[in-house]
Amino acid sequence: MTDLLLNEEERMLQATVRDFADRELAPRAQESDEREEFSWDAWKGMAALGLTGLGVDPGLGGSGGGYRQMAIAEEEVARGDAAASVSLVAHMSLSAQTIYQFGDEEQKLRYLPAMARGEAIGAWALTEPGGGSDAAALQTTAELRGDNYYLNGSKIFITNGDLARFLVVFATQDRSLRSRGISAFVVNEGADGFRANAQHGKMGMRASPTTELVFQGTPVPQSDRLGEEGRGFNYAMDILDSSRIVIAAQCVGIAQAAYEASVRYTQQREAFGQPIAQHQAIQFMLADMATEIYAARVASMHAATLKDHGLPYVNEASMAKLYASETAVRVTSNAVQIHGGYGYFKESPVERYFRDARVTTIYEGTSEVQRLVIARQILPEHALQSTSRN
Repeated sequence: MTDLLLNEEERMLQATVRDFADRELAPRAQESDEREEFSWDAWKGMAALGLTGLGVDPGLGGSGGGYRQMAIAEEEVARGDAAASVSLVAHMSLSAQTIYQFGDEEQKLRYLPAMARGEAIGAWALTEPGGGSDAAALQTTAELRGDNYYLNGSKIFITNGDLARFLVVFATQDRSLRSRGISAFVVNEGADGFRANAQHGKMGMRASPTTELVFQGTPVPQSDRLGEEGRGFNYAMDILDSSRIVIAAQCVGIAQAAYEASVRYTQQREAFGQPIAQHQAIQFMLADMATEIYAARVASMHAATLKDHGLPYVNEASMAKLYASETAVRVTSNAVQIHGGYGYFKESPVERYFRDARVTTIYEGTSEVQRLVIARQILPEHALQSTSRN
């Protein structure tokens, strides 16, 4: 990773996580992918380094730090094993941060210490089978009766859903109010009427569990509602805005792994009597890959720095996520091309990098959603309204 004016603590974090990724994550990533099996060893290793507690105050058992630290750690984890980095993101920058930013003191004390230590895995449940990018159109309901809310409905594509002890779940109390009817809740593992069904057959990120969640009259105490009633949609959007920074860093890590594999391969593989690294076409591909990764990393760290300094960052976060995710797809595709026929088989790690990269342009806001967010910052409101009518 380019220095990017990292301070001494950040450089130490970077070096520590990179060493862990090289020793512990990368060697077992292929096997975990083939088995479609979550690695508890990888999780325990990340917890032991304090990565599961990044962004949470040490007084609550966390490791402290902000989005720069999360981005640094996430890039290095993703470089070693993208699937492990997905589970870390869902836990760290989605679930834990929602509780940390919007929970009351009692909720923070109840949930965050175990989550920060990695003893309890977190999940974050917003997406529904019929909703897609229209997050305001939730169908999962929360009805208040007595001291409990009762949840009914389902969620889909939820990372860590069948492993999580604590799940942040968004549900509506009045569908007619759309975004203004949504509240956020913490559902505990094993709650009545709640089940998690594993979803298999993913293209990539296969060692990170993805689940369907079903709620049938699931009781949630009023004390487990996060923040105010009807503010859940706002909380979700705030969390997505900031978590996109971490996803951008994840994309950089995937691209970096593919780039490094390609550099090694071009110096070993010979064609026409010389290493293919000597061919200008290959040199140009590597140069483009390196340049795009550099630009994506700078964009990601710049957005993280703005966020950590309390400055406007939403547009920069969307730009970073858009560019970094599409960079990951381009770079991994070029890595397969450089490896030729070998890159098309599972024996080559670039085949997995390519599959892992593809979903990054879809989750936490598709590329199309990011372009909408960016356009809204560029164009006056009346121009956007005129465009939407055409």
